[in-house]
Amino acid sequence: MRLSSPSRVLWPEPGITKLDLAHYLIAVGVAFVRANGDRPVSLQRFPEGIDGEQFFSKNPPKGAPAFARSVMVVYPSARSHPQLVIDEPAAAVWAVQMNTVVFHPWASRAETSDFPDQLRIDLDPQPGTDFDDAVPAAIELRRVLEEAGLEAFVKTSGNRGLHVFAPIEPTHEFLEVRHAVIAAARELERRMPEKVTTAWWKEERGTRIFVDFNQANRDRTMAGAYSPRALAHAPVSTPLEWSELETADPKAFTIGTVPARLQTTGDPWERMHEHPGTLDTLLAWWERDVAAGLGELPFPPDYPKMPGEPPRVQPSRAKKTT
Repeated sequence: MRLSSPSRVLWPEPGITKLDLAHYLIAVGVAFVRANGDRPVSLQRFPEGIDGEQFFSKNPPKGAPAFARSVMVVYPSARSHPQLVIDEPAAAVWAVQMNTVVFHPWASRAETSDFPDQLRIDLDPQPGTDFDDAVPAAIELRRVLEEAGLEAFVKTSGNRGLHVFAPIEPTHEFLEVRHAVIAAARELERRMPEKVTTAWWKEERGTRIFVDFNQANRDRTMAGAYSPRALAHAPVSTPLEWSELETADPKAFTIGTVPARLQTTGDPWERMHEHPGTLDTLLAWWERDVAAGLGELPFPPDYPKMPGEPPRVQPSRAKKTT
Protein backbone atom coordinates (compact mmCIF):
# COMPACT_ATOMS: atom_id res chain seq x y z
CA MET A 1 0.00 0.00 0.00
CA ARG A 2 1.55 3.26 -1.12
CA LEU A 3 1.66 5.92 1.58
CA SER A 4 2.31 9.50 0.52
CA SER A 5 3.84 12.02 2.95
CA PRO A 6 4.75 9.29 5.46
CA SER A 7 6.68 11.75 7.65
CA ARG A 8 3.70 14.10 8.09
CA VAL A 9 3.21 14.60 11.82
CA LEU A 10 -0.37 13.87 12.84
CA TRP A 11 0.05 14.13 16.62
CA PRO A 12 2.57 16.93 17.33
CA GLU A 13 2.97 16.30 21.07
CA PRO A 14 4.25 12.68 20.83
CA GLY A 15 5.52 13.25 17.28
CA ILE A 16 3.43 10.46 15.74
CA THR A 17 3.52 10.45 11.95
CA LYS A 18 1.27 9.14 9.24
CA LEU A 19 3.62 6.18 8.80
CA ASP A 20 3.47 5.48 12.55
CA LEU A 21 -0.31 5.38 12.33
CA ALA A 22 -0.16 2.94 9.41
CA HIS A 23 2.20 0.69 11.39
CA TYR A 24 -0.17 0.85 14.38
CA LEU A 25 -3.14 -0.30 12.29
CA ILE A 26 -1.09 -3.15 10.85
CA ALA A 27 -0.06 -4.21 14.37
CA VAL A 28 -3.66 -4.26 15.66
CA GLY A 29 -5.13 -5.22 12.29
CA VAL A 30 -6.82 -8.50 13.20
CA ALA A 31 -8.57 -7.11 16.27
CA PHE A 32 -9.39 -3.86 14.47
CA VAL A 33 -11.08 -5.64 11.56
CA ARG A 34 -12.88 -8.04 13.89
CA ALA A 35 -14.39 -5.07 15.75
CA ASN A 36 -15.02 -2.68 12.86
CA GLY A 37 -15.02 -4.77 9.69
CA ASP A 38 -18.06 -5.75 7.64
CA ARG A 39 -19.78 -2.53 8.76
CA PRO A 40 -20.48 0.77 7.05
CA VAL A 41 -17.83 3.14 8.38
CA SER A 42 -17.42 6.91 8.38
CA LEU A 43 -13.90 8.33 8.23
CA GLN A 44 -12.85 11.33 10.31
CA ARG A 45 -10.02 12.85 8.28
CA PHE A 46 -7.31 15.35 9.25
CA PRO A 47 -5.26 16.40 6.21
CA GLU A 48 -2.89 18.56 8.26
CA GLY A 49 -2.82 16.61 11.53
CA ILE A 50 -5.11 16.69 14.54
CA ASP A 51 -4.61 20.41 15.15
CA GLY A 52 -5.73 21.31 11.64
CA GLU A 53 -9.03 21.22 9.82
CA GLN A 54 -11.05 18.03 9.87
CA PHE A 55 -14.04 16.62 8.05
CA PHE A 56 -16.09 13.42 7.85
CA SER A 57 -16.19 11.21 4.77
CA LYS A 58 -19.32 9.13 4.56
CA ASN A 59 -19.07 8.37 0.86
CA PRO A 60 -15.92 6.37 0.06
CA PRO A 61 -13.16 8.78 -1.00
CA LYS A 62 -12.22 8.79 -4.67
CA GLY A 63 -9.48 6.40 -5.71
CA ALA A 64 -10.46 3.56 -3.42
CA PRO A 65 -8.57 0.35 -4.28
CA ALA A 66 -10.50 -2.52 -5.82
CA PHE A 67 -10.49 -4.55 -2.61
CA ALA A 68 -12.13 -1.73 -0.59
CA ARG A 69 -15.85 -2.30 -1.06
CA SER A 70 -18.78 -0.09 -0.21
CA VAL A 71 -22.41 -0.67 0.72
CA MET A 72 -25.54 1.44 0.26
CA VAL A 73 -27.07 2.69 3.49
CA VAL A 74 -30.14 4.77 4.27
CA TYR A 75 -29.70 7.96 6.30
CA PRO A 76 -32.35 9.53 8.59
CA SER A 77 -33.30 11.87 5.73
CA ALA A 78 -34.31 8.74 3.74
CA ARG A 79 -31.52 9.42 1.24
CA SER A 80 -29.30 6.50 0.27
CA HIS A 81 -25.52 6.72 -0.11
CA PRO A 82 -22.61 4.29 -0.27
CA GLN A 83 -20.25 3.95 2.68
CA LEU A 84 -16.86 2.30 2.92
CA VAL A 85 -16.62 -1.20 4.38
CA ILE A 86 -13.32 -2.40 5.83
CA ASP A 87 -12.67 -6.12 5.29
CA GLU A 88 -8.91 -6.31 5.86
CA PRO A 89 -6.15 -4.25 7.49
CA ALA A 90 -4.98 -2.99 4.08
CA ALA A 91 -8.26 -1.08 3.70
CA ALA A 92 -7.63 0.64 7.04
CA VAL A 93 -4.12 1.54 5.91
CA TRP A 94 -5.58 2.97 2.70
CA ALA A 95 -7.88 5.08 4.88
CA VAL A 96 -4.75 6.38 6.65
CA GLN A 97 -3.37 7.27 3.22
CA MET A 98 -6.51 9.43 2.94
CA ASN A 99 -5.56 11.07 6.28
CA THR A 100 -8.10 9.21 8.40
CA VAL A 101 -7.44 9.34 12.14
CA VAL A 102 -10.74 8.18 13.66
CA PHE A 103 -12.91 5.33 12.37
CA HIS A 104 -16.65 5.42 13.10
CA PRO A 105 -18.38 2.07 12.33
CA TRP A 106 -22.13 1.58 12.27
CA ALA A 107 -23.85 -0.69 14.80
CA SER A 108 -25.05 -2.90 11.94
CA ARG A 109 -23.42 -5.20 9.40
CA ALA A 110 -22.95 -4.20 5.79
CA GLU A 111 -25.53 -6.57 4.29
CA THR A 112 -28.15 -5.91 6.98
CA SER A 113 -27.43 -2.24 7.59
CA ASP A 114 -30.99 -1.46 8.74
CA PHE A 115 -30.78 -3.95 11.62
CA PRO A 116 -28.11 -3.38 14.31
CA ASP A 117 -26.34 -6.37 15.80
CA GLN A 118 -24.90 -4.27 18.62
CA LEU A 119 -26.68 -2.39 21.38
CA ARG A 120 -24.40 0.54 22.22
CA ILE A 121 -24.53 2.88 25.22
CA ASP A 122 -22.24 5.89 25.65
CA LEU A 123 -21.52 6.93 29.24
CA ASP A 124 -20.50 10.57 28.85
CA PRO A 125 -18.99 12.43 31.85
CA GLN A 126 -20.39 15.93 32.26
CA PRO A 127 -18.49 18.92 33.71
CA GLY A 128 -17.50 18.12 37.26
CA THR A 129 -17.27 14.38 36.57
CA ASP A 130 -14.60 12.21 35.00
CA PHE A 131 -13.66 8.68 33.97
CA ASP A 132 -13.68 7.46 37.58
CA ASP A 133 -17.33 8.52 37.85
CA ALA A 134 -18.23 6.60 34.70
CA VAL A 135 -16.77 3.35 36.05
CA PRO A 136 -19.44 2.56 38.71
CA ALA A 137 -22.14 3.56 36.22
CA ALA A 138 -20.73 1.06 33.70
CA ILE A 139 -20.59 -1.69 36.32
CA GLU A 140 -24.22 -1.12 37.30
CA LEU A 141 -25.23 -0.91 33.64
CA ARG A 142 -23.65 -4.31 33.13
CA ARG A 143 -25.97 -5.66 35.84
CA VAL A 144 -28.98 -4.00 34.20
CA LEU A 145 -28.16 -5.58 30.85
CA GLU A 146 -27.49 -8.95 32.45
CA GLU A 147 -30.97 -8.83 34.02
CA ALA A 148 -32.30 -8.15 30.52
CA GLY A 149 -30.55 -11.26 29.20
CA LEU A 150 -27.65 -9.48 27.49
CA GLU A 151 -23.90 -9.89 27.90
CA ALA A 152 -22.12 -6.54 28.15
CA PHE A 153 -18.67 -5.58 26.89
CA VAL A 154 -16.83 -2.37 27.77
CA LYS A 155 -14.20 -0.13 26.20
CA THR A 156 -12.71 3.24 26.88
CA SER A 157 -14.00 6.00 24.64
CA GLY A 158 -10.47 7.24 24.09
CA ASN A 159 -11.37 10.32 26.10
CA ARG A 160 -13.08 10.53 29.52
CA GLY A 161 -16.05 8.25 28.95
CA LEU A 162 -16.90 4.59 28.54
CA HIS A 163 -18.75 2.68 25.84
CA VAL A 164 -20.82 -0.35 26.83
CA PHE A 165 -21.84 -2.74 24.03
CA ALA A 166 -24.02 -5.83 23.97
CA PRO A 167 -24.32 -8.18 20.97
CA ILE A 168 -27.91 -8.64 19.80
CA GLU A 169 -29.68 -10.60 17.11
CA PRO A 170 -30.15 -8.33 14.05
CA THR A 171 -33.93 -8.50 14.06
CA HIS A 172 -34.91 -4.97 15.13
CA GLU A 173 -34.63 -1.68 13.26
CA PHE A 174 -32.72 1.28 14.72
CA LEU A 175 -35.74 2.94 16.33
CA GLU A 176 -36.56 -0.21 18.30
CA VAL A 177 -32.93 -0.57 19.39
CA ARG A 178 -33.02 3.08 20.50
CA HIS A 179 -36.10 2.31 22.61
CA ALA A 180 -34.28 -0.64 24.18
CA VAL A 181 -31.34 1.64 25.01
CA ILE A 182 -33.68 4.21 26.56
CA ALA A 183 -35.27 1.49 28.67
CA ALA A 184 -31.85 0.39 29.96
CA ALA A 185 -30.80 4.00 30.53
CA ARG A 186 -33.94 4.77 32.54
CA GLU A 187 -33.43 1.67 34.66
CA LEU A 188 -29.84 2.72 35.34
CA GLU A 189 -31.03 6.23 36.22
CA ARG A 190 -33.53 4.83 38.72
CA ARG A 191 -30.76 2.93 40.47
CA MET A 192 -28.22 5.77 40.44
CA PRO A 193 -30.28 9.00 40.33
CA GLU A 194 -27.54 11.12 41.87
CA LYS A 195 -24.86 9.73 39.57
CA VAL A 196 -26.39 9.31 36.09
CA THR A 197 -28.96 11.12 33.97
CA THR A 198 -30.89 10.67 30.75
CA ALA A 199 -31.55 14.44 30.45
CA TRP A 200 -30.94 15.46 26.84
CA TRP A 201 -30.55 19.16 27.62
CA LYS A 202 -27.19 20.03 29.15
CA GLU A 203 -28.69 22.54 31.56
CA GLU A 204 -30.57 19.69 33.26
CA ARG A 205 -27.73 17.16 33.56
CA GLY A 206 -25.82 18.59 36.51
CA THR A 207 -22.62 16.86 37.63
CA ARG A 208 -23.71 13.42 36.52
CA ILE A 209 -22.84 10.88 33.85
CA PHE A 210 -25.05 11.35 30.81
CA VAL A 211 -26.37 8.12 29.31
CA ASP A 212 -26.36 9.14 25.67
CA PHE A 213 -29.30 7.23 24.20
CA ASN A 214 -29.07 9.11 20.89
CA GLN A 215 -25.91 7.22 19.97
CA ALA A 216 -28.28 4.35 19.20
CA ASN A 217 -29.86 6.19 16.27
CA ARG A 218 -29.34 5.43 12.59
CA ASP A 219 -26.15 7.06 11.27
CA ARG A 220 -24.98 7.89 14.79
CA THR A 221 -21.58 6.40 15.48
CA MET A 222 -18.81 6.49 18.04
CA ALA A 223 -15.11 5.81 17.66
CA GLY A 224 -14.62 2.13 16.96
CA ALA A 225 -12.68 -0.33 19.11
CA TYR A 226 -8.93 0.16 18.59
CA SER A 227 -9.56 3.40 16.71
CA PRO A 228 -7.20 6.26 17.56
CA ARG A 229 -8.67 9.54 18.78
CA ALA A 230 -7.69 13.04 17.70
CA LEU A 231 -6.42 14.11 21.11
CA ALA A 232 -2.96 15.36 22.00
CA HIS A 233 -1.53 12.16 23.53
CA ALA A 234 -2.83 9.86 20.74
CA PRO A 235 -5.23 7.76 22.84
CA VAL A 236 -7.03 4.69 21.54
CA SER A 237 -10.59 3.53 22.26
CA THR A 238 -9.59 0.29 23.96
CA PRO A 239 -11.63 -2.81 24.88
CA LEU A 240 -11.18 -3.91 28.49
CA GLU A 241 -11.97 -6.94 30.57
CA TRP A 242 -14.49 -6.05 33.25
CA SER A 243 -11.95 -7.11 35.85
CA GLU A 244 -9.62 -4.34 34.62
CA LEU A 245 -12.11 -1.53 34.68
CA GLU A 246 -11.83 -0.23 38.25
CA THR A 247 -8.06 0.19 38.04
CA ALA A 248 -7.81 1.24 34.39
CA ASP A 249 -6.19 4.52 33.37
CA PRO A 250 -7.63 5.54 29.98
CA LYS A 251 -4.63 7.77 29.28
CA ALA A 252 -2.38 4.71 29.32
CA PHE A 253 -4.00 3.25 26.18
CA THR A 254 -2.33 4.93 23.22
CA ILE A 255 -1.05 4.22 19.73
CA GLY A 256 2.29 3.50 21.37
CA THR A 257 1.05 1.05 24.01
CA VAL A 258 -1.99 -0.81 22.65
CA PRO A 259 -0.15 -3.13 20.20
CA ALA A 260 1.96 -4.59 23.01
CA ARG A 261 -1.12 -4.85 25.22
CA LEU A 262 -2.88 -6.89 22.54
CA GLN A 263 0.08 -9.24 22.27
CA THR A 264 0.25 -9.86 26.01
CA THR A 265 -3.41 -9.82 27.10
CA GLY A 266 -5.28 -10.66 23.91
CA ASP A 267 -8.47 -9.01 22.68
CA PRO A 268 -11.20 -8.76 25.36
CA TRP A 269 -13.80 -8.43 22.58
CA GLU A 270 -12.70 -11.47 20.57
CA ARG A 271 -15.74 -13.55 21.46
CA MET A 272 -18.28 -10.71 21.56
CA HIS A 273 -20.63 -12.07 18.92
CA GLU A 274 -20.59 -15.72 19.92
CA HIS A 275 -23.84 -15.46 21.92
CA PRO A 276 -26.04 -12.56 20.76
CA GLY A 277 -29.06 -11.80 22.89
CA THR A 278 -32.55 -10.53 22.21
CA LEU A 279 -34.20 -7.22 23.07
CA ASP A 280 -37.38 -8.85 24.37
CA THR A 281 -36.91 -7.81 28.00
CA LEU A 282 -35.68 -4.28 27.28
CA LEU A 283 -38.55 -3.65 24.87
CA ALA A 284 -40.98 -4.94 27.49
CA TRP A 285 -39.46 -2.42 29.91
CA TRP A 286 -39.93 0.28 27.26
CA GLU A 287 -43.62 -0.58 26.90
CA ARG A 288 -44.01 -0.61 30.68
CA ASP A 289 -42.49 2.86 30.95
CA VAL A 290 -44.62 4.19 28.09
CA ALA A 291 -47.72 2.92 29.89
CA ALA A 292 -46.51 4.74 32.99
CA GLY A 293 -46.26 8.02 31.09
CA LEU A 294 -42.59 7.92 30.12
CA GLY A 295 -42.58 8.21 26.36
CA GLU A 296 -40.19 9.21 23.61
CA LEU A 297 -37.12 11.37 24.28
CA PRO A 298 -35.66 14.11 22.04
CA PHE A 299 -33.84 13.21 18.85
CA PRO A 300 -30.72 14.95 17.51
CA PRO A 301 -31.46 18.35 15.92
CA ASP A 302 -30.69 17.19 12.36
CA TYR A 303 -33.33 14.43 12.54
CA PRO A 304 -36.81 14.89 11.11
CA LYS A 305 -39.53 15.34 13.70
CA MET A 306 -40.30 11.88 15.06
CA PRO A 307 -43.63 10.43 16.28
CA GLY A 308 -44.22 11.07 19.97
CA GLU A 309 -41.13 13.22 20.31
CA PRO A 310 -41.33 16.04 22.90
CA PRO A 311 -40.77 19.63 21.72
CA ARG A 312 -37.18 20.37 20.73
CA VAL A 313 -37.05 23.45 22.91
CA GLN A 314 -34.42 24.07 25.58
CA PRO A 315 -36.30 23.94 28.90
CA SER A 316 -35.16 27.38 30.06
CA ARG A 317 -36.28 28.96 26.79
CA ALA A 318 -39.61 27.13 26.95
CA LYS A 319 -40.23 28.59 30.42
CA LYS A 320 -39.46 32.11 29.18
CA THR A 321 -41.86 31.66 26.27
CA THR A 322 -44.58 30.46 28.63
